Amino acid sequence: MDWRTRGLCLGEDPDLFFPIGNTHSGRTAVQVDEAKAVCRRCPVAERCLAWAVDVGPVEGIWGGMTEGERRALRVRTVRRAVMTHTAA
Repeated sequence: MDWRTRGLCLGEDPDLFFPIGNTHSGRTAVQVDEAKAVCRRCPVAERCLAWAVDVGPVEGIWGGMTEGERRALRVRTVRRAVMTHTAA
């Protein structure tokens, strides 16, 4: 069974995971928090996040992270790999 068929997000309004705006205040912040709360309970959140990181820039909240948070995660991962490779 595909991980996507087991996501808790399937029982939610899809718009919840695609907040309007990038600000971390007001209604957008509340929406992001609500979406992340669903992700925290989701049995496939880890797989969902891995997919979103592997695919690259995708809009919305996937695996409990916003697009900006996933971008920062990718940058940190690349930096660690470079540092490990350089130290070896």
